Amino acid sequence: MLAASTAVIPSVVFSCKEREAKAVVKVKSSIRTAHIGVGNMGAEDLRDISSHAKVDVVALCDVDSNMLKAASEKHPKAKLYADYRKMLSDMTDEIDAVIVSTPDHTHAPASLMAMNLDKPVYCQKPLTHHVSEARQMRKLANEKKLVTQMGIQVHSFYDYKLATLLIQSGIIGKVHTVHAWSPKNWGYDGPIPEGSDPVPDNLDWNLWLGTSSERPYKKDIYHPGNWRKLMDYGCGTLGDMGVHIFDTPYNALALDIPKTITNNCREPNGFGFPENNVVTYEFPGTEYTTEEFKWIWYDGPGAPEIHEDLVLPNASASKGNSSTDESMEDKMSLETKVAGEGTLPDQGAMFVGEKGRLLLPHFMQLPKKIVDGSYVDISEEIAAVEKANNMGTPIRDYASEGPKHYHQFIDACLGKDEVSAPFSYAARLTETILLGVIAGRFPNQTLHWNNETAKFDEDEANQYLDSPYREF
Repeated sequence: MLAASTAVIPSVVFSCKEREAKAVVKVKSSIRTAHIGVGNMGAEDLRDISSHAKVDVVALCDVDSNMLKAASEKHPKAKLYADYRKMLSDMTDEIDAVIVSTPDHTHAPASLMAMNLDKPVYCQKPLTHHVSEARQMRKLANEKKLVTQMGIQVHSFYDYKLATLLIQSGIIGKVHTVHAWSPKNWGYDGPIPEGSDPVPDNLDWNLWLGTSSERPYKKDIYHPGNWRKLMDYGCGTLGDMGVHIFDTPYNALALDIPKTITNNCREPNGFGFPENNVVTYEFPGTEYTTEEFKWIWYDGPGAPEIHEDLVLPNASASKGNSSTDESMEDKMSLETKVAGEGTLPDQGAMFVGEKGRLLLPHFMQLPKKIVDGSYVDISEEIAAVEKANNMGTPIRDYASEGPKHYHQFIDACLGKDEVSAPFSYAARLTETILLGVIAGRFPNQTLHWNNETAKFDEDEANQYLDSPYREF
């Protein structure tokens, strides 16, 4: 096997105020794409990227030959690979952009290799598995002035743009608290599996592990579906749904990196993430928040916890329910649940401001304003924002809305548009998420983060900011 491109990703220190370089685009008539990971979410990424009229899929890579075969049947002219390193090395001059849709632990190794070859990169969320990787990817994208985009499709959806503009217009005044939640359960409180099982013929287990530590294969534990629950490969519910649900408040409030992080959860078991987390962040204030700003995240069965900020008008005794093992992408169907007037949506966020609250369901529903325990008609405010920003009519159809975020990336590679979730933004959002994940290793302990040095004041937590890369 080829050696890994680097043994260790170092912690990279830079100011979040550094000037971000504008992407340099070479004018092209079409974009030749290479796809790393083409099963499950990777198959959706491949479908939506390739739906752009100017895309030519030239290479497909997956460690699972069954998934690779299924993708190749739809793109028979593409060259096939199991090892992304060999693909990028062999086809450097034949690739214009790289799409990374692998489990979280492979996001950075694959993306960094592609960026070092001067390739624009679309990478699935969360951007990286470690804080140090997020900083390295942001730094490299900036230095090379590359077009980059993180795969948070809802970032480009109407209702999230609308909520951002409403908050920034001051519809509820300065915001002092945000509550965000998902009842999904990408945690594992069970026993650590023992022994090993035969590796299926269709799977290259060494390549699936990639830069992570050596581990014996166990059926139904890692590939294809449960890696999100496990510390070595995923980032738990916070790293899955948290990225989507954090995105709009994070963007709307112009947040940077938190000062403190506390995770109320079970003691770590060294293998799987806790099934229930309540993560409290404190951020520096911005022009859209009060001087002291708090963010509270709830996940796992039963989330969110009961809180006075979450009581709705005409509140019923129950909340909306969802299948906690259902993926984000599975939930993005043509039909969406509509929460009752007094029922919290299955997933969402609540902005709490000086002049009321704004409820933002997840997803494809209009935000709702609440003042003094009653819903307030904001149709005039919405109409004004829509007109001022040429937003047009909302389309709540994921089949047509979903590709927009992908097409924006391709159009940016063609020099015809700008991305809305570049690594300069995505790395900061991901870092925030990952700090909450690390806090889960120190239950109920407040960790203090120094944004300038990229270190915790609590030295014992700094060991989790990066990890040695295995040569494979």
